Amino acid sequence: METKIIDGINYLLNEITFTATVIHNEGYSGDIVIPETIVSEKVSYKVTTIGYTAFENCKSLTSITIPNSVMHIEGSAFEGCASLTSITIPNSVMHIESSAFEGCESLASININGVRIIGRFAFKDCKSLTSINIPNGVKWIGEATFKGCKSLASINIPDSVTSIGRDAFSFCHSLTSINIPDGVTNIEEHVFGSCKSLASITIPDS
Repeated sequence: METKIIDGINYLLNEITFTATVIHNEGYSGDIVIPETIVSEKVSYKVTTIGYTAFENCKSLTSITIPNSVMHIEGSAFEGCASLTSITIPNSVMHIESSAFEGCESLASININGVRIIGRFAFKDCKSLTSINIPNGVKWIGEATFKGCKSLASINIPDSVTSIGRDAFSFCHSLTSINIPDGVTNIEEHVFGSCKSLASITIPDS
């Protein structure tokens, strides 16, 4: 394993699997485009992971393009990126880990079509997020996943979800209605705590 900065992006290179992970660099700002592959000393590496705290607290980061080669977004990868306004997660990404986008207060839209696992606190305090479509295949919505998303007015919960964790939607002040699908068998404490505008909710027999 070795680290290398290529075109302003810091990578950890795996010389066995020929894969690369984007790792922490406090200097990330503006618009960042992550390539599918990078070349170091004439060897090609496939970029597969946005690493733990890779862009954490990069407050001047405004947009980022994630390539189709990326499969994992690790914990706190974009936590505290206060100027990040939108992001598209490619279908290749299967796992968004805990606190990945926590505190991205300017994030207004996000597309997560292919994701199967969303970690707890993943979108906590994304105050500008207005709507989100959770893809079919996600089995659980973790603890405080959307807590404090004050502008979140609509959310689609797919039939694949079986459990909704503690505080998952608490303090979502703009949420007016929600339909919980038949597959859900467990709803934990304070899931809709302080949802001041919630006027209707459908809870299945399950």
